[in-house]
Formats: sequence, structure tokens, C-alpha cells
Amino acid sequence: MYKGLNNRYCVLRINIVQKNEDGPEKHLTITASQSLEDTELCILRNDWYSVPVVPGDIIHLEGDCHSGTWIINRDSGYLILYPDLLLSGTTVSNSIRCMRKAVLSEKFRSCESSSRQMLIGTILHETFQQGVLNNFAHEKLQELAFRTVHGPKYLKEMYYLNLKQEEIMQEIEEYLPSISKWAEDFMHKPSQANHNKMQLKLPSEGKIEDLSCNIEVTEFLDIEENIWSPRFGLKGKIDVTVGVKIHRKSGTQYKIMPLELKTGKESNSIEHRSQVVLYTLLNQERRVDPEAGFLLYLKTGNMYPVSGNRMDRRELLKLRNQLAFYVFHSMYKSALGNKQTQLASLPPVIDDSQACKYCSQMHNCFLYSRAVEQQMDYVLIPPALVPIIEKETQHLKLSHLQYFSLWYLMLTLESQCGEGKKGRKNIWLMPASEREKAGDCIGNMIRVEHVEEASEGQYLHYFQRKNGTMPGTNLLVGDRVVVSGEKTLLGLSAGYVKEVNVTKISCLLDRNLSKLPKDTIFRLDHEEGISGIDAPLRNLSKLMENSSASEKLRNLIIDFHKPQFIQHLSSVLPPEAKETVANILKGLNKPQKQAMKQVLLSKDYTLIVGMPGTGKTTTICALVRILYACGFSVLLTSFTHTAVDNILLKLARFKVGFLRLGRAQKVHPDIRKFTEEEICRSKSIKSITHLEELYNNQPVVATTCMGVNHPIFARKLFDFCIVDEASQISQPICLGPLFYSRRFVLVGDHQQLPPLVHNTEARDLGMSESLFKRLEQNKNAVVQLTVQYRMNSKIMSLSNKLVYEGKLECGSEKVSKATVILPNLKNLKLELELFADSSETWLKETLEPNNPVCFLNTEKAGCKASDIGIVSPYRHQLKIITDLMTCSCINTVEVNTVDKYQGRDKSIIIVSFVRNNNDGNLGTLLMDWRRLNVAITRAKHKLIMLGCVPSLCRYPPLEKLLCHLNSEAMISFSYAFLLPSGAHERVYPCSLL
Repeated sequence: MYKGLNNRYCVLRINIVQKNEDGPEKHLTITASQSLEDTELCILRNDWYSVPVVPGDIIHLEGDCHSGTWIINRDSGYLILYPDLLLSGTTVSNSIRCMRKAVLSEKFRSCESSSRQMLIGTILHETFQQGVLNNFAHEKLQELAFRTVHGPKYLKEMYYLNLKQEEIMQEIEEYLPSISKWAEDFMHKPSQANHNKMQLKLPSEGKIEDLSCNIEVTEFLDIEENIWSPRFGLKGKIDVTVGVKIHRKSGTQYKIMPLELKTGKESNSIEHRSQVVLYTLLNQERRVDPEAGFLLYLKTGNMYPVSGNRMDRRELLKLRNQLAFYVFHSMYKSALGNKQTQLASLPPVIDDSQACKYCSQMHNCFLYSRAVEQQMDYVLIPPALVPIIEKETQHLKLSHLQYFSLWYLMLTLESQCGEGKKGRKNIWLMPASEREKAGDCIGNMIRVEHVEEASEGQYLHYFQRKNGTMPGTNLLVGDRVVVSGEKTLLGLSAGYVKEVNVTKISCLLDRNLSKLPKDTIFRLDHEEGISGIDAPLRNLSKLMENSSASEKLRNLIIDFHKPQFIQHLSSVLPPEAKETVANILKGLNKPQKQAMKQVLLSKDYTLIVGMPGTGKTTTICALVRILYACGFSVLLTSFTHTAVDNILLKLARFKVGFLRLGRAQKVHPDIRKFTEEEICRSKSIKSITHLEELYNNQPVVATTCMGVNHPIFARKLFDFCIVDEASQISQPICLGPLFYSRRFVLVGDHQQLPPLVHNTEARDLGMSESLFKRLEQNKNAVVQLTVQYRMNSKIMSLSNKLVYEGKLECGSEKVSKATVILPNLKNLKLELELFADSSETWLKETLEPNNPVCFLNTEKAGCKASDIGIVSPYRHQLKIITDLMTCSCINTVEVNTVDKYQGRDKSIIIVSFVRNNNDGNLGTLLMDWRRLNVAITRAKHKLIMLGCVPSLCRYPPLEKLLCHLNSEAMISFSYAFLLPSGAHERVYPCSLL
């Protein structure tokens, strides 16, 4: 075997020794090519394990190893497949009855909608956990429950479920006597009383005893303890971790054990018991094997012991391995010549129509069966379920099923690509010092100052470097972080960065870490994309539902039904709004006014093409004001918080009320007072009635596309939804807000950057096509903004020639002739005449403000550094430039990628194209003409481009640009001033190659 990091193994050869009680040992050997590219499938099967193993898979072995042979038998040893795939104990235990549902629940997590019983359970858990600190006195429990139910924490969920606080409190109160009785029986009475006697099978003096014993809970060590275990491939939050004294005739044992709370029917079911068994495994990450745990049913106060015996653990880990295999291998390569990736089948559908009827994943199960598995010859469906599946999916056409399966495949490809680069497993596979180099982690941290409870369930922690100053980091305010300790203290807590400075970092975390030893060394890891594949899959699933909203979107988006329009404005423009609307229109140009009219007349959707510098944000702001004046409700969204807030900053100047959803830390400081969080705090909203008033009185609501799982959308339908940056958003993400409006407006420009797709195969299959681009074929729905106020005419001519077919025009003579202001130009020219040699005369020509497109060393002419932006497609080049800027004390010049500059501008933009090679190795970044279009349209007054013309001409988009520059005499026959002295390289236009 090849041993990897942290006892991880790559499967090259496995020798399993099976010891039978009534026969000789049997050896089963699995061998595989040492080339990890070998795709031959090897199956490891015996009485205890059914583990599909592919060469190159990672496994972890627990047990004894002698002379290189691991022994996994009835008495010892476990094999954990894909240990870095952490599956929750709840998911594994749920797979006992239906493996298929467990896999779907991992994929479609947010489709597991909340319910009344789940909310009751959550509140009871919290009441019990708070009661720990108050000795479970009945009066105190009632006070704690009342404070929880009538506090702000669960208001939104009650609103979503349309419940009243009084109803919830009444139901909670039914449980409180039982909780007090449990505490009386197991905490407060003498240890030899009969009330707490139970049978508990635990080792005693070297042998297993199933003897009657008395249980005494002596302390509560942790609440909601979060444990990640790459050792067993499990994760979970243990309700309560308790210290227990076990009194037997032979003596007293003290153990730390998991206590699982249940609020539903007292069943002592195999699923409930299995959860406790898995928690005994999780406990081994941080302490001695507890060997058992407890199930406590809060409705009755009855507590059951659950032994974590080896047989149960082994069977559950077998289930976990099978589940992990299905989750990990959700795709396979076709055996055909094209080796195309295809979706794999899910675990078989169970033959139980009654269980399926009440399953939360029924829609996704039947949808996947119809769209994907029914195209496979080897997938068998129970005959009794075939008509049920057909009936549940009969509203879907073939085109709808094909759309679902294609996007499911592309999302899965992209998700697995992202997990490899930014996956959570790097937290335990990579040391903090290694992760720090990429800026994704800060290690060697200690906790300082007191932990403050900032709000209910949020604790403010301060960390600083144990030795030395803070390293450079990419962590920003509002970023999600995972806090871990050394060795086995993985995933102690999660939360968000509140502040970062040169000496310390503060974070709002979901757990109080002050009980840990003061000398605990922490690491803070950036956790990106926590929603992963979940949000787009949720939207894709919703698009396939049998509802009027989903049907309308399927018709428009998948089947390309033509959008419909009203004939006359008078039917939608209220008389009392005409004067207000007229005043708003006065400040707009002709294309912007046309956009307003098109939106008001639309029955379905409008696409607004916002070409560079055409006042896209101004247009959206005016549109919201007009819709507001007409009495329409508006949902304003975009992919990023920044884009949403840029519009709101303009909107805030006018008397338009709006509600900003989302975490306040992610919102612009000037917009935070409009957030739900701040309004609820300032107005002390603690009742459903007041929350309803807040939601109902806000005709304009703003959030990101990912924020539409907010409870407000369960009961509110908007007249219009406006999506900014729509050409940059993938189709399933863009779908999210559209379900909650009657009409929608997409604002973007497909000639600029498309949705970012990392996986090459997904990109080739069409994942980079935005919804904006898909719908643009309906020309009657498209309005183009063509009057721009950013670039002077020379700079504008580049994109006009390259992309926009001459449609762009300057908004005024002033814009057309605008030049860069260089107050020190005269002095610099004199200096150049006195000291520059003849080879540098090109610099004097390019310094002229009347030459807007050229090479220029702007540092010498008096331009403010903050007016300059440096752009490059390549991050490594940007790092080098940034380091050079730092060395030369020029730190206010903004250096960033093309992608980061979309939607922004600077007086002067310097574009470094980097490439200087003739070896035929063309990169992909410079092949995208949309990225080039963004790069050359960021400058208002002067655009400077650097690069090797012979190399760049090999990229079709750049060749077209360079030929235009040559025809307009915009390429200087210059010596590259960035080369070392004497190392001059002549740069020629395309026509001279």
C-alpha cells in the first residue's frame, strides 16, 4: 500500500484475513495497478464488508497490522472508504431503511424543508440545554422556554411555517414536567435508588457484563459539541456530552458519554440507536471510547442505554462506506470511444409505496429515476412503483427531463472540481503553514480577551498570533471561517470574520470556546462555497415541480415560449404616478427611457443589455423608482453583495423604502441600517405580528440570488424581479429569485464575462451559458443601452470595432474628448529632453494626453496613483506587479484580475497581457474575447496595453484588436521600457509579422 497523509492509503493492494470460528482462515487479496490512472474496478466483498474499491481510492484502516498485513475480522479492525468524505450520523442512520433517500438528502439538502415538529424539537433542545445551567427547576424551565419562544431567534421560522408563538409555547409546556422528572431521577437522587436502574452492557474487569446498574449524571461537559472525524469518515453534533457514574455491585465507573435527545414518538428505533452508536465512535476523536451512550425521549422522560458494541459499529461503518461510494461516484466515464462523463444510478428504489408517499425526497427520487435512470438498461424499478413515478412526473416533457439531467451532470462535474481545490478536507490534510501561503488560513493563533455573547447563539472571540505578527491573508470581513485546534480538535466552531487588523482577528462564532485550555493553539480556515451544489440543485428541482410558477418558467426558459407584452402604457401607469415617472425619465437618455417602457409593458420578462459605461446601475435605480411609484413590489437581486449594494447606495438618495436581506457583516456600512438584522434590533421586534408588518410594509426587497431561501419568500410574491450581473450568473443560480415574481428583468451583457466555470468538460457541455444569453434569442424582449459616459472616443472605438459593431456612442462631447490630466507633464518632458537617450523618445510621444491608447510610464507625470488600475488575466503576474509596487512605495494603485474589474472603471488602466512565447502553448484565458472586452473598457481617459505583439497575434481576439490598433496608428514602434538595460526587444504590429 502507498501511505499518504494522516494514515490515508491509496489502494494498491489489500490483503484481508477472514477468520471463521468453525473453519480455516480465508485470505482475500485485492491488487491494482500502481498507476492511479488505471480504471479497472476491483470489488472487495466478504461477510463483513461490501466495499467497491477503485484503484486510486483513499481508505483508512483501523486495527492491527503485522508484517504489513492488516487484519480485519470479527473481533477487530475497520476499513473506512473515502475517510475525507464526512457523513453525518443522522444521514448514515437514515440510510438503514432507504439508502437512496440518504444519498438524495446529501445532494438536495435544502429540500429537506422545516416542519412544525422540527421547530418544536429545536426549541426543546435549546430549553433542555439552557436548563443544564439552571438545575432543571420546573419554574426555571418554563421561563427559559417562554424566553426562547418569544425571542427573536426563531421568529423567521415561525413566520415561514405560519405558526403562532402561543401555539408553540403551549406544546412546549407539555414536555417540561418530563424533563424535570428526568433530572430528578438521574441527577438529584441517591445513586442506589431504583428509579435509575437499567441494564447496560459494558466491559468490567476485562470481560463484557450485561448487569443491572444505577446511572447518575454528574456533570454536563458540552452542548452541541461539533466533531469531525476523518478517522471514521463521520461528523456530527452531539446534543449533550455528559459525565456519568455507573454504579454496579463490583464498583463504580466514571465515563464521558453522548446523550441524544429525541422529541418525537418514543420508539427506541434502530435509527435512533444507530445515531448513538455512531456518536460513540465520534467521541473517540477527543477522549476515551465511551463504549455506550444514552437516548432520552423528552416527551416521557424515559432514557435508554445504547451500547456501542463492535458488531453494531461494524455494520454501521459498512453502511457508511456504501453511502460514501454512492455519494462519491455520482458519475462515471462512458465505455464508448468518446469517454464522455455520464451520471451514475442512485441506490435502488425501495419497494414500499407507503414509505415513498411521505418521503421528503420523493420528488427528487422520482425525477432522477425518470430523467436519468430510465435511460439505463441495467436499472430495475419495482413494478408497483412504475405507475406512481409516471404519474408524479407526467407534467414534464422530454425537453424538461433533458434539461434537468444535463444541468445535474454539469453541476456535479463543477462541484467535484471545486471540492478538490477548496475542499474542507484541506483543513486536516494540509498544515496551517502550507494553507497560509495561499492566504486561506491563519495558524498558530491563541485566544485573547474575554469571549462576549454578541447575540443569542453568537460569541465574539479575539485571536492573535502566538509568535510574531499576523501573516498576509485573503480573509475579509464577513468571510465564513472554521476554527480548529491542534491534532484532533477539528471543526470546533464556525462563524464569520468581524474584523481583521495587523495584530489580531475577531470572529463571531457559533460556540463559546472559552472552556478550552488557555494555551490551546487554533487555526482559522476560510470555508468557501458552503452551499456548494445544494443551492443550484434546489432551484433545478423546483423548476421541475408541478406548480404554475415552475410551469411558466419551464415554458419560457426551456421551451423558449415567446414573451408577451401589453399594448398600451396607460393600462399599467396609474394617473397619480404620471408626474413622478415623467420627472424620473427627464434624467435618462433615449435607450434608458426605452428600457423603462419595455419593462412596464412586459408580461413575462425583459433583457437590458448594459454595454460598458452605459449607466447600468443608474438605469436599474431609475427602474426601481418608477416601479415603486406605480405601486409595484420589486425584488432586487444580483450574484454579489457588492452589486446589490451599489444599486442600493444610489436608491438610498431617493425616498424609496427597501429591506436588505443578508448578514449585516457582508453589507456595505452605509446600507446596514436597512438590513433586517439592524431593523429588528433597533425596533426590538420579538413577535410574529411585528415581523409580518416589517415584511408586508416593504415593497422593495434586496438580496443576493443565494439569499432567496429566506422565510419571506414563502409567503410573498413580487410583481417584478430585477437581476443585475445576469450575464455572469449560471442558469440554476439565476433561477432562484425568479420563482418569487410575476415578471423578471435581467440586466447584463453577454459580450462581457460569462459565468465562471472551472471544469473543462462542464464548460464544453454549455455550463458557461447564462440565462441572459439563453433568452437573448427573443429579440423583442431585448433593449440595448448604447450611450456610454465612461470612455473617450478613442478608447470606445476599440470595443466598438471588436464587439459592438459601432453601436456604442459617447454620451456627450465632453466625454468623447476627455483626456487624462497630468499636471507634471511639462516638467517631465524637459527632464526627458535633458537626460533621455534616443531609444526612449517613444516615451515622449506616448505621454501626450491626446494619445489615449498607447504605452505610458504614468508614475512620472503627476497622475494620482489611486486613479490608475493595473489589469492582467494571470494571478501570478499580478502578484509580481503588486510586489514591485510595494517595493517602490506605490501602494494605492489597484492591481487586480480582469474578472474583478468588471463593472468598474479607472481614469487610467494598464493591461498586462504577459504572454511572450512562440512554443505553441496557448493559454485559455486570452482566447476569450469577452474577457478582452472587459479589459479594454475599464479606462475612462487612457488605456495602456503591454505585451509581445507576435505572441499575442496568435490569439484570435487579440489579433483582431491589434490589427485595429495598427490601422489607427495606435501601436508604437517602441522599445519595451520594462526590459533590463540593453535588453531591447522590438514590438511590431500584425501586418509586419
